[in-house]
Amino acid sequence: MRAAYAGLGGKKMKSAGHCLIASITPFHSVIRFGRFSSNLFYGSSSKQRTLCAYHQNSKLHSASLMAAERHPPPWFSVAPMMDWTDNHYRTLARLISKKAWLYTEMIAAETIVYQTGNLDRFLAYGPEQHPIVLQIGGNKLENLAKATQLATPYGYDEINLNCGCPSPKVAGHGCFGVRLMLDPKFVAEAMSVIAANTNVPVSVKCRIGVDDHDSYNELCDFIYEVSSHSPTRHFIIHSRKALLNGISPADNRKIPPLKYEYYYALLRDFPDLQFTINGGITSIEEVNAARIEGAHGVMLGRAAYGHPWQILGLVDSAIYGAPLRSITRRQVLEQYQVYGDSVLRIYGPKPTVREVVKPLLGLFHAEPRNVVWKRAVDAAFRHCTTIKSLFEETLGEIPDEVLDAPITEVPSGSTDTFIKAKSLLPPPYTVNEEELLYA
Repeated sequence: MRAAYAGLGGKKMKSAGHCLIASITPFHSVIRFGRFSSNLFYGSSSKQRTLCAYHQNSKLHSASLMAAERHPPPWFSVAPMMDWTDNHYRTLARLISKKAWLYTEMIAAETIVYQTGNLDRFLAYGPEQHPIVLQIGGNKLENLAKATQLATPYGYDEINLNCGCPSPKVAGHGCFGVRLMLDPKFVAEAMSVIAANTNVPVSVKCRIGVDDHDSYNELCDFIYEVSSHSPTRHFIIHSRKALLNGISPADNRKIPPLKYEYYYALLRDFPDLQFTINGGITSIEEVNAARIEGAHGVMLGRAAYGHPWQILGLVDSAIYGAPLRSITRRQVLEQYQVYGDSVLRIYGPKPTVREVVKPLLGLFHAEPRNVVWKRAVDAAFRHCTTIKSLFEETLGEIPDEVLDAPITEVPSGSTDTFIKAKSLLPPPYTVNEEELLYA
């Protein structure tokens, strides 16, 4: 491992990066072996064997829930985002917040199944990233089962199934993601299969509807079917429906209107389940406002990626009540440099300096000379071969008072968005068992 360099922006540094060294020893050293027997479920399509495996695994799930108590509750989490929430971003996020729940990018079950000789590249992570959730995607029960079994030794804290991605590659050609919401019986069986091949809790991330299937009762039918016929007790609800034809994934995050009233109605109608709210929430003030109105947990996506210091820096104190940390961005960057230089090109030409530095580009959001620094970084990508050399060349553009400023308290403020949502709740859900049986 390369040694940490002496300073950032020309100033001598304290040796703050050493705490990260243990976490970036070879990734395989954090893997826990002891996967389940292959006859537990995967490879069979028998519903009877699925139920048998589910009951066999119930004691393991009880034990895993007890083990999960050592982690903070999932009051705040960072959404799984393709090409964004990779190992590099999660390492940065954990340097800033010790309590936020982190999610991997969605990994297709087929990728795991057909890359058995290269699993570390997709599944390995540093132990400091706990609590961490693996999100998988797919529509074949055998592959979902085998992928879960292969992922279990890596010690994730939860396995999540993607039922919310509207990307044409996923929901279109791939026929999974949000398209799975149209087949709740399959999702229930998939979640039973996943649960039967792991010893940690399982969850679903979904939208509130798909195309014209967007009524509150249809959303409830989905939740009821999945929770009644699988061990799924946690749902992450993106409070927009998805439009599968004609608009991009970016537009799917903007055009369909937010309906937080559906989320709060789910809390009323399914009091025994856990729900995390997602979609359109961009500040710590909004996170706390949602929780004041009863949200079990809140998930942020691009705001947490694009403004990590302003968002993640306040999570531990403003949401979890921990003392405000005195860490500075200079200290974060020193520790991140130790990590970054240790992982460069560990998979042949990958990851590159550009890939490792990418999560840092929002660290100085809205600060003086942020744009100048990013321009210098872009130029440095052409010739810098280490994270250390890139930092030494570019961080002089950021004023010392910015680099050395500690995290500050969240500004006071309030929002009535969620109060209004609770005044618009749809009528209570009534289960129509006969209708669901023949759906």
